[in-house]
Amino acid sequence: MNTSGTNPKTKARDLWIKNANNKYQLNVIISPLEGINETGSKIILMEDLEKRKKIYGICGECNEPGTGRRWCQSCNSKRFKENFKNWTSGNKNIDELIQQSQLNAVHYKKCLEWIPYEKFEDITYITRGGFGKIYSANWPEGFIRFWDIENQKWDRCPNVKVALKCLDNSSNLSKVFLNEIKSHLQIYIFDIIQCYGITQDPTTKDYMMVLFYCANGNLRQHLINRHKPINYNSKIENLTEIASGLLNIHNSGRIHKDFHSGNILYGEFGRPHISDLGMCQPANHDNESGNEGTYGVIPYMAPEVLRGHPYEKASDIYSFGIVMNELMSEVIPYNEEPHDHILAIKICKGHRPKISEGTPKLIADLITKCWDANPKNRPTANELYQQLKKWKIEMYNNNSEIKSQIKKCNKNKLKNKPRSQSHPQAIYISRQISFKNLPEPTNSTNSHSDDNTPSPLSNLISECMDCQLSELDLNEDDE
Repeated sequence: MNTSGTNPKTKARDLWIKNANNKYQLNVIISPLEGINETGSKIILMEDLEKRKKIYGICGECNEPGTGRRWCQSCNSKRFKENFKNWTSGNKNIDELIQQSQLNAVHYKKCLEWIPYEKFEDITYITRGGFGKIYSANWPEGFIRFWDIENQKWDRCPNVKVALKCLDNSSNLSKVFLNEIKSHLQIYIFDIIQCYGITQDPTTKDYMMVLFYCANGNLRQHLINRHKPINYNSKIENLTEIASGLLNIHNSGRIHKDFHSGNILYGEFGRPHISDLGMCQPANHDNESGNEGTYGVIPYMAPEVLRGHPYEKASDIYSFGIVMNELMSEVIPYNEEPHDHILAIKICKGHRPKISEGTPKLIADLITKCWDANPKNRPTANELYQQLKKWKIEMYNNNSEIKSQIKKCNKNKLKNKPRSQSHPQAIYISRQISFKNLPEPTNSTNSHSDDNTPSPLSNLISECMDCQLSELDLNEDDE
């Protein structure tokens, strides 16, 4: 049987390698600069035809090596292009974004679809975030997985539950909306929430991102609603996966800029995923909004960012340190005090959340490095990931230092402490922050232990009262 062409009269065969080697990424990368993947999955370059053939197999229509698992970029782009005339979002920028993603897709997780709103069922409001509303919905048709060569149709994953994210005033498309969608496409796959496409509410005319739905909420909710302490294995495994996601963001040349426990979501099988990439921008990106101040959640914002300095990769690392301690201690940071100018001053003076006695010293030391006042002293995302990955492996070695420290900490194992009432001005959604005259960041000498030793920060309140506090000091959006 001749399978060399795409003649419709020719019966094409499925020649993909079904059980592709999991040591390799799901798709090729165009250039090595896209990200040398230190997370363990070996990269395959587009130009490496022999490796592509060996790992993915060949296309049964054009006989060329695959560009990803069960995917031929050349053949699928032609199919997508032929279908352009059959749909439109009604917005030129969105149409072009979707079309370019489909033409350039080297794997199904790299392409978007325009999904008519009527394709969704049981649309239900979930919550409001810093920039818009989130809904859940059922999608009976489901997302594209690959082209079924033998039956000549798209194979889809049916009956998918999705999240619909509507940014405020997205009927008038903003750069933030389009940037978030682009970020989902440009950042590598697993530990980042997948974006399937875009839809539009016919009533409000707001555009909505169609995203992977995480059934188990976010990390903050997970800690608040826990019924018993989380074991060390789960904590270190979770932190390793979160660090992997942050590393993939940084490897793509971008910064998250809004990294906190509310943006770490848990899927059905308990795997964490990083979400909310709306603020995620290239590391050399200048603020184009023209607005004074910056956006974020104060407890997770690095002191240099609170002082108005641009976000850097090291700023994300600071935020990771706060999240890391939050998971290890199972305590939400600064929940008993207002998130205001005084807290910002204290953070710049070296105030940090308490590190609990139940935290192994190796991990406590890494947390402290992450939230160092000097960004240059913080580890990189790769250093974080490699260290956590090492501990994850050594957790099962009784002779390892991390295992020995965990055994000691088990004697002081966390008990379910009564949950304290959060301060009414403890605000954990992103908002615009603009503080004046914050002090130069320094490290405190005594704020990292869970004991009753008086902190040198105890005299800060009187110092902070000298600051003129007003509504203007905390410029926040009406949300």
